Formats: sequence, structure tokens, C-alpha cells
Amino acid sequence: MIGIVVSSWVGMLNIVRHHLKQYHIRSLTISGEIKIADRQAVVQAFNSDEKKYMVLLLSLKAGGEGLNLVGGNHLFLCELSYNPQNEQQACDRIYRIGQRRDVHIYRLMIKNTIEERISNLQEQKLKLAGDVLAGCVDRFSLRLEDIAYLCS
Repeated sequence: MIGIVVSSWVGMLNIVRHHLKQYHIRSLTISGEIKIADRQAVVQAFNSDEKKYMVLLLSLKAGGEGLNLVGGNHLFLCELSYNPQNEQQACDRIYRIGQRRDVHIYRLMIKNTIEERISNLQEQKLKLAGDVLAGCVDRFSLRLEDIAYLCS
């Protein structure tokens, strides 16, 4: 198993890195602190067949586009985003041409917390956006509340 841990918070990635070090698990990081020019070297090391690194710590925003992370096949989303497309972009990093293993996505959620509410918001946003794109919703059936909800 080669894992990718995704978080919106660099502080969370630092906590995970600390615990990985305690268990002598080597990791790499791509976050806003890493220069864009240096990110490709991190990606190459992670995707290498040598498997020196078992975990990539990935900032949600820094890893949102342009990365091919087929070296990993288990992706852990530490927290949910109000915009489900941000998470989808992160998941798409490992669903690429060249992926040779089954891919597993894990969303870490705790019952009866804000995460459940965010998850429900994500589902409703995706459904409404899908309906609009499929032409199932015309401009007169969208209420102001629906549009505000999509933008929240």
C-alpha cells in the first residue's frame, strides 16, 4: 500500500508527518511551501518503482491540478471541503493512465459533527450541478436559495 494523505491544512500534514517519523515511515510533501518548480521532482520520487517513500502528504490546493500520482493507490481525505470538486480533483491525481493497482479513497468523518453536514451539502451540490448540466433544470426552476446554496 502506498498512501496519499490530503489535507487543506499544512498543520495537519505536519502532525501526520510527525507520527510517520515515529514509525520510521518515509514520506514526501507537496504543499504551498514547496516551489512549483520543485514539485515535479517530488512527484517523480513518489512514483518511482524503487518505493523509497510510502506516503505523500498533499495539500488540497497545491495538489489540485497537474499532478500524476499513480505511485499511490490509497488516498485519505483528512477533512471535507465545502467544494466537492476540490476533493474530486485530488482523487483524480491517482486515477490516471499508468495506474496499475486498484485505487481506494477514504474520507475521514466523525459521526454527529460538522463533517456530516458538509458531506450532505456536497451531495446536494453535486446533484444540483448534475441536474443543471444534464438540462433537467431550466433557469426558471432554480430558486435564489438554490443558487446561494451552490455558492456556499
